[in-house]
Order: sequence, then C-alpha cells, then structure tokens
Amino acid sequence: MDKFSLDEILDGDPLGLLSEPKLMAKSLNEDDRLVSSFEEINTFIEQNGSEPKKSTNMQERNLYSRLDGIRQNPQKIEYLKPYDRFNILQDIEINSIDDILNDDVFGLLGNENNDDIFTLKNVPKNSNIVKPDYVATRKSCKDFDKYELMFQEVQNDLKTAKRTLAKFENEQEIYDGEFYILKGVMVYVASKGFLEKKNGKTNTRLHCIYENGTESDVLMRSLSRELYRDGKRVSRHEDKLLENLQTINEEDSKSGYIYLLESLSSDDKISSIKNLYKIGYSTVPVKERIKNAINEPTYLMAPVRIVSVYETYNMNTHKFEQLIHRFFGKVCLNIDIFGSDEKRYTPREWFILPLEVIEKAIELIITGEIVNYRYDENKEVLVLI
Repeated sequence: MDKFSLDEILDGDPLGLLSEPKLMAKSLNEDDRLVSSFEEINTFIEQNGSEPKKSTNMQERNLYSRLDGIRQNPQKIEYLKPYDRFNILQDIEINSIDDILNDDVFGLLGNENNDDIFTLKNVPKNSNIVKPDYVATRKSCKDFDKYELMFQEVQNDLKTAKRTLAKFENEQEIYDGEFYILKGVMVYVASKGFLEKKNGKTNTRLHCIYENGTESDVLMRSLSRELYRDGKRVSRHEDKLLENLQTINEEDSKSGYIYLLESLSSDDKISSIKNLYKIGYSTVPVKERIKNAINEPTYLMAPVRIVSVYETYNMNTHKFEQLIHRFFGKVCLNIDIFGSDEKRYTPREWFILPLEVIEKAIELIITGEIVNYRYDENKEVLVLI
C-alpha cells in the first residue's frame, strides 16, 4: 500500500473534501440596500445635527449625492417614508423666494466652487465682513427620555381637544415651557436665556427639544421667523395652569403685578371700541413698565391709562395671566399694529368686555372656582357651568 505525505494528501484533494467550507452570505435585495443606504444618511444627521452637504469631504459628499438622488425619485421617497425619522423627504411647499433657494434640489442656484456665503468675490479686501461667533445646529438629545413623555401627553391633549393649534404671530408668543409645531415636528422650549438688545433688536438663545429626539440652542428670533413661515403655537392646558397657579418654587416665589389698562390712542379704529382693556403681567411696577408705551406694539403704539393693579405674593403670576388670557380668548382684540421697525404685530393682550367681568374672573381664579364658569360673549356675563 502506497504511503503519502500530508502535503500530498492535501494537494491531491480533487473533490474538495478537505477544504474549509465557505459561508454563504445572505443576499440583499434592492429594497434592503436602499434602506441600508438611507440609514447611513440618518446616522450622519444624528452625529452632525444637519444633512450631508456638498463638501470637500468625500464621505459627506457621497451621502449628499445619495440623498439628492433619493429626493428626485418619487418611488424611493414613498418606500423610505417609514424610515424618514428626521423628515428630510417631506414635500416642501413653495411660498416665497426663500423656499425656492432652500429647495434647490438640482443645484441650479448653487456655486460650483462650494463657496459659502462668507466667501465674497469682487469685494475690496478691506471690507469689514466677519462670520457670526456661533451658529446653532441640531444634535441628538442625550437625555430625551426626560421629555418623551411630555410630548406624548401634549399629542394626546391635542387629540382630545384639551389643547388646540393656533396661528403663530411673533416672538412675543415664545415662552419657556411651551410647545410649538415647526414643519410638522413638535418643539418644546425648555429654557429661555436673558434678553439682550443688539442693533436695536431684542434676542436671546433658547434651549429647544424636538419630538424627533434632537435639540438645539437656536436664537429666539430665528425660531420665531421659522414658526411664522411654517409653524403653529400649541395652546396651554387650562386645568394644568390652574393646578400650578399656587405652586411656589424658586422662580414662582417672586412677586409680580397683574394690571388692567385702557388705551388713549387717537386712532379711530381703536378709540371707537367700547370696553377695550389690556390684561397684562409685569415683574416691575406698572408705571415703570408702561413708560415707553407709545413706542411698543403691545400697547398699540399709544399712551395708556392704568385702571387697576393687583400686587401678587406667593403666586405664579405669569401662569395667572396665561389662564385669564385663555379664559377670555374669544373676545381678544384682533388688530394689526405696525411698530417703529415697520413690522406688523398682532397684540394678544387686549380684550373687549366689561371691566366688572374681568375683576370677577380674577377673583374666581384666585379662589380656584374659575373652572366652574365660562364667559358668554353675547350676554357679556360669566355663566356657571
């Protein structure tokens, strides 16, 4: 019997009986590959807080081209909708020049040299143009679990009509602790910084949490501009406002003032309105607060007369004001006022109703009995429910 060496046996294995079997990879179909490639785009947005751009980074540029190709294919868009957690495949409604510029999917308005807005041509070198110190971007919210339940509760309140959606007017309607809808995504303003005046305009940074699990520290005026173009304001929950009215904490313990004002405007469309009162809130003495009324849209760009002032202690005065505005919402003055900056404003703190009704409502809010009443705007009386 012939003897063979080990090498001869291995080399002479024509049937491959001794070779290591190869693992068969599961083949991916076209849909699987499409979802996988789209998830790479989602991962990029999670890590960078923005869509991939047409940059010099080849990986980002490839993702940009891939996203551009998907957006031009209606079938792909339809299939990927369940995976579009950042709403980057939504149809964009064109209502302005800005919309056209922002929706330049074919790159017809782009710059082939990838110059950004700060790269200027044909401008003298001594031009004093500088980049902004800081530009806010969205990023993944690491502690989103703290806010997720809040979003679910607000969505449920909207479904049960405990909250409603209203038109957003201007930055005066942005408060910390309030919810808004921006391009179909709910936004929670977790905190609001100190207001600063620069170039004649008041602004501050906000800490915003988005329902899709991201966050940003966008400027108040920037958020206001976006909400005015494509957003809504979520109304407050009346019952919760009342529950928290007497809640005292480090912030709420500060005293404030609820005040009632009459307008001394010479404008016929204002002076002709009977029983027109502003119900406002201030943390400083009212005389100090209204000294510049003639230059402020919230006071109808006219002098005012103080009717009543309620000095409050150990009460969340701001929530008090919010509740009474909601209670008399149906008789809120609807008028456009142009400020000194020539922009249009719609003040939301003026109401058309008898003074005694306002004073009675304030008493009922203090005692907590307001939940048993509603305002009949036709009879101009409070009605027991």
